[in-house]
Amino acid sequence: VEEDLKIGVVGAAPVAPDDAGKEEVISSLVANVEAMIKADRKITSLKQLQGHIWRTGFERKELQGVVFEDVPEALKNWQSQGMKVYIYSSGSREAQRLLFGHTSYGDLRQFLCGFFDTTTGNKREARSYFEISQSLGVDNPSQILFITDVLQEAVAAKSAGFEVIISIRPGNAPLPANHGFRTISSFSEI
Repeated sequence: VEEDLKIGVVGAAPVAPDDAGKEEVISSLVANVEAMIKADRKITSLKQLQGHIWRTGFERKELQGVVFEDVPEALKNWQSQGMKVYIYSSGSREAQRLLFGHTSYGDLRQFLCGFFDTTTGNKREARSYFEISQSLGVDNPSQILFITDVLQEAVAAKSAGFEVIISIRPGNAPLPANHGFRTISSFSEI
């Protein structure tokens, strides 16, 4: 936290020193976590904490995973065609399992072969995608199709040799003209 504060990282909030009172420490930790969440920091430890919080919410049925309506059918179709589907998310693997295990369409984990998170690397760096292809035992990265809604992730995956499609969904950031990637608005287009 000290280093983040020193260099002005967005989402960094000071944490009370060890000798502060219990309430002050708790209050400062909560403020720190809330600031990191608000800034959408992609920090592994934060994502792990979110996963623990989500587990409680999903177990109590207070939370439900939200996926677009075309996703369950696409996952079923891809599985029936022998395609292996993996998830790569900035959310922890535990959070991904929880989300896909508790959707309004039921448990979709049966259609997924595995999960990758930020322990693999930053989603905006080509090295992360190289690590994924190595983990999967794929010698030719062009055999992997990566679908994303983030242009910088698409660029990184393409740099690693992946085939890439950008999924255009409500709430996505707008794409610049001539970005050079195939786009879809539904998984049924694949």
